[in-house]
Amino acid sequence: MAKALRACVFLLRLFAAAATLVAAVVMATSHETTSYFGFTMEAKFQYTSSFVFFVIANAIASGYSLLVLLIPSTSSFSRLVIATDVIIGMLLTSAVAATGALSELGKNGNQHAGWLPICGQIHEFCNHVMGALICAFVGLLIYLLILFHTFYVVINPLFP
Repeated sequence: MAKALRACVFLLRLFAAAATLVAAVVMATSHETTSYFGFTMEAKFQYTSSFVFFVIANAIASGYSLLVLLIPSTSSFSRLVIATDVIIGMLLTSAVAATGALSELGKNGNQHAGWLPICGQIHEFCNHVMGALICAFVGLLIYLLILFHTFYVVINPLFP
């Protein structure tokens, strides 16, 4: 049973690494140039600090997931992995929240502030951002499953 659980966590970490890596790559490759009423508009992820944070956070989470796969469960670092999993989960949550807020603003604008929606003019860029958000959210959900499993393993021996 223990080997099956370790294999399950191994697969979850592998899937989390893949999801966050895909999210980082999709966001990093998102760019579009369009003309609107004679003005050329260029959209790149580098122009928005929360999109840059999103790429960096997902790249860190992906690298961390792959690194943790190399640490044996009997190692003294396994307790440190629990704390680092929580930190990575919080990092991904903040990156998804910040990017989700800006993508909502780009899609619908803000009538009170006078900001117009821009996704009507740059469809491809907005679709890339949405795809990256979906992949990152899947990675975040997988991290939450890993955290729940880790907490169960740590707390279970304390309360027989």
